[in-house]
Amino acid sequence: MANILMYTSAVCPYCINAERLLTSKGVKEINKIRIDLQPERRDEMMQKTGRRTVPQIYIDDHHIGGFDDLRALDLAGGLDPLLA
Repeated sequence: MANILMYTSAVCPYCINAERLLTSKGVKEINKIRIDLQPERRDEMMQKTGRRTVPQIYIDDHHIGGFDDLRALDLAGGLDPLLA
C-alpha cells in the first residue's frame, strides 16, 4: 500500500471527504500534518505545493493536490493504481 501524507486541519470538510475517499479505497493509515496545531508547517506546505489551502495530499512522492484533485483522479481511474 502506498504512503499517504496529508496536510490537514481539524475543521476542514474537504479534509474529511478526502480521508473518507481514501479509506473507502482501503487506505488504513494516513500520515497527517495538522497545520492548525503546527502553524509553521503551513509555510512548509506552501513551499512544497505552491498552495495555501488544505488538504494537500501526497501519495508516495506524487503531489495529488486537494480533495477536488483527488476526486477527479479517482473518477479518471488514476487513483487505484497509485494506491496499489
